[in-house]
Amino acid sequence: MSATQPAAKAEDAAPAAGDGAAAAGPSAPAKPKGTGTEGGTLNVFANSFLVLWSVMAAGPLVWVMVNSLRESGDIQGKPFGLPTAFSVENFTNAWSDANIGEFALNSLIILAGSLPGTMLLGSMAAYVIARFAFPGNRVIYLLFAGGMMFPIILAVVPLFFVMDNFSLLDTRQGLILAYIAYSLPFTTFFMTAFFRTLPGSIAEAATIDGASHLRTFFQIMLPMAKPGLISIGIFNFLGQWNQYFLPLALNSESESKALLTQGLAELSVNQGYEGDWGALFAGLTIAMLPILVVYMVFQRQVQEGLTAGAVK
Repeated sequence: MSATQPAAKAEDAAPAAGDGAAAAGPSAPAKPKGTGTEGGTLNVFANSFLVLWSVMAAGPLVWVMVNSLRESGDIQGKPFGLPTAFSVENFTNAWSDANIGEFALNSLIILAGSLPGTMLLGSMAAYVIARFAFPGNRVIYLLFAGGMMFPIILAVVPLFFVMDNFSLLDTRQGLILAYIAYSLPFTTFFMTAFFRTLPGSIAEAATIDGASHLRTFFQIMLPMAKPGLISIGIFNFLGQWNQYFLPLALNSESESKALLTQGLAELSVNQGYEGDWGALFAGLTIAMLPILVVYMVFQRQVQEGLTAGAVK
């Protein structure tokens, strides 16, 4: 009897202890991760960095656009001030007197040939590399990847003589071909990764139904790659629109066929003597507007293309 009494008392004490714990109330909820002092400090630092980065990126653009509406004397007096009077004549002077309109038209003509050619040839090469296994596939892919690391300045001298031998110097056709060759490595590299993320069963089904490789590519696979095409198209548009070195080296003698970047450089040199800084800022604004419009219109497609090309 004496041996069992301590055990019974222990069993009676256990519920009593449980009742006491229950009476003490529910336990405090677990503290979510990342809400402490360290997480708050990290968020503040990240947000501050993003704000600083936005100011650094958008500040020069806003400054150029504001100064494009100011008079030259006002700009020289207070370069970072607000307009005291709006001068729309700056755009008129830049467009007509400085021939910015003609230079912009020449750039659009070049891009009308180089951009579709780059997209077509780059996507076709990328599709073959991504979907077909053949000897040398990996080598070709690495050659395109290595082409992105090759500085164009190292090839400009042999490129000059090759185009001179084919009578392509100071011609729009030669400049279009140079732009395509310049942009092709990055386009092929990007689209190869994108085509690898697309389902191959659809192409196999089209082949079983009797579709040729050409029809499968243009009617099935290319429409499926639309987000990637828009993304790489935006990047190529930016690179080719802002290209200055190739037109300077291959299109230097023909002033009537000069591009916008060449015209802005000439305008900048001339304004150093004439002092019409309002026209210079207006010309810069005209050069920036197509880029801003294209990016704002296709911003969502660019983000979708980058995400789809990076994640399977």
